Amino acid sequence: MALKRYADAVWNGDLQAGKGSLSTPQSGLFEAQNYSFKTRFGDEKGTNPEELLAVAHAGCFSMALSAVLGKAGFTPDKIQTRAEATMEPGMDPGPTVTGIKLTVSASVPGISAAQFEEIAQQAKAGCVISRALSVPVTLEATLL
Repeated sequence: MALKRYADAVWNGDLQAGKGSLSTPQSGLFEAQNYSFKTRFGDEKGTNPEELLAVAHAGCFSMALSAVLGKAGFTPDKIQTRAEATMEPGMDPGPTVTGIKLTVSASVPGISAAQFEEIAQQAKAGCVISRALSVPVTLEATLL
């Protein structure tokens, strides 16, 4: 059975002066979290889609790495991952995420650096979010 996760976004107004909110009704983590042009391209307090993509990737990769380590017979004490999404604003047709850099450090008893690197690469390839970045996107649009 397929798992479905969802989030809701509401936007009011034009691109630069408008404001929006993001909510995650299933988990309740976000309830009308502020986002705007200034949270995305400036320094206003709030979140943005690229930050949320990065946190999803960091969390997914950390879990994938733990799983692959476990299959190889290793139990990590700690995995810490930073995902840095790079967005180029001046691209055509518009701002584009041009890459994501995963930086991981981990404490894994009994593993060599070469084994860890190989397992980390396997985890990157198998991470759900890594793979999701190349899936087709469908759209259903309704005018109110």
